[in-house]
Amino acid sequence: MGRVPADPSIDEYFRERLMPVEGAIPHLPGIQMYGNSIPAGTVGGDLFEYINFQQRYDIDARIQRAIKLSSEFLEPLSPGATPRNSVDDHVAWLKSSPNYRPGMETEYRDARSSEQTRVAEDLRELYSTAGVLLVDAQGHGIISAKIASTVHDTFHALMLADLDRYGKTTPELFQRLNLRLAQSVTARNALGRSEADAREIATMLYGEVRPNGHFRFVNFGHPPPLVFSAEFRKFVEIDRSRMVQFTELGLEIPEDHPDRNRYFSLQSRGRPANFSDIGELTLMSPGDILFLYTDGVYDGSDDETRKQLEAVMCDNFWKSAKEICSVLLDYAVEADEHHRQTGDIDLIDDKTVFIVKRG
Repeated sequence: MGRVPADPSIDEYFRERLMPVEGAIPHLPGIQMYGNSIPAGTVGGDLFEYINFQQRYDIDARIQRAIKLSSEFLEPLSPGATPRNSVDDHVAWLKSSPNYRPGMETEYRDARSSEQTRVAEDLRELYSTAGVLLVDAQGHGIISAKIASTVHDTFHALMLADLDRYGKTTPELFQRLNLRLAQSVTARNALGRSEADAREIATMLYGEVRPNGHFRFVNFGHPPPLVFSAEFRKFVEIDRSRMVQFTELGLEIPEDHPDRNRYFSLQSRGRPANFSDIGELTLMSPGDILFLYTDGVYDGSDDETRKQLEAVMCDNFWKSAKEICSVLLDYAVEADEHHRQTGDIDLIDDKTVFIVKRG
């Protein structure tokens, strides 16, 4: 009899779950991309994932479903027939309302049919779109890995809902994800804890790349992207108005959210996220590089570290995205050795690098 494979340890389970899969790298014309992570211990709180829309989702089938619904939503239901969909159900409610008037059914069916036509159009954009998800949970052990895993699972559940409803990612996805990591007042009271107790804190950056080098992203407390110019051999200065940044996930609930009083909120934000809060960058010239990272590589603020990373990039910008990623991670690992020698062990953290290079 063959030996039954042993169950993986909890460390092994989370390490495999949070590490990027090279076979999932999206392929876009004129774009190279590659990322990798190195945990500070046996498992860490960094999560990096390629969102390969064509591989993960059946875009053709989703488009056909949207087209079918667009047609079906226009068809009136036969008298006495069971509702076929949400439109039939809502029309039945409309007809039972004392305010119902002739024409309301047609207007509603036209509007919902038009929505599905747009969903089909937006789904087609996914053929030439690649996503990337970076999460950095506070700390670098099992608890951090669990937090990162929670963000991952919630993100993908909400992504399915967004693609069904809109055919694309929307700011609402990130609002709901932010709420998922917020502290519940009810749960805290039931457990006898206070607002000052430890929170599940994580930063997150999610972005989408297009073949023309355009990068749209949302940022919750994550270090900002860097862009290296192949022409000028340096990191270019980026207009901060194009890089909106929220606080870490779960710390800030909009004042107008209906459930705001059910969660602790350390910050005050007057409104929910919308499309004006999506950052945008463009790799203008061949060879330009978008550099995403976690704070185990660079915290986004130290000028000396930025200069050192710029020098590393200057020496290696002509290489492939995979090679550049490897060199930058090697640099970060060498910096860890320096921290060990100087006794600054607390500065050692999980490390993630993601490179997008325009061909």
